[in-house]
Amino acid sequence: MTTQGPLSLSHIGQISVRVHDIERAVAFYRDTLGMKYLFTAGEQLAFFDCDGVRLMLDRLEPGEFDHPSSIIYFEVDDINRSHDVLEQKGVRMISQPHIINKGETGDLWMTFFRDSEDNVLALMSEVERI
Repeated sequence: MTTQGPLSLSHIGQISVRVHDIERAVAFYRDTLGMKYLFTAGEQLAFFDCDGVRLMLDRLEPGEFDHPSSIIYFEVDDINRSHDVLEQKGVRMISQPHIINKGETGDLWMTFFRDSEDNVLALMSEVERI
């Protein structure tokens, strides 16, 4: 079957994050981050719903796919409050919330932290200037 036109990928269906301890990782994403737990498949995979994008935690065997993950940026309304809540829950914060870019009408803020498996994650917030 031949298709016409350029390929255009836009919708993300699932993101995989490598973990070494699936139970510890499920507890972190479900209990600490408050993500919607969907199900576990066997002893290796756990799935969460991120507002329509599925997050898969995968306990990988040593080899090709066992490497640090990409950074997942979670959008939040109030980055300072979100940072403080995670810090109070014992999450290892890497940075304080800070401005990444000053736009014409608002600023892009970010802060970074580590999950239970030492992956880097981030919070981001678009803050309008009044």
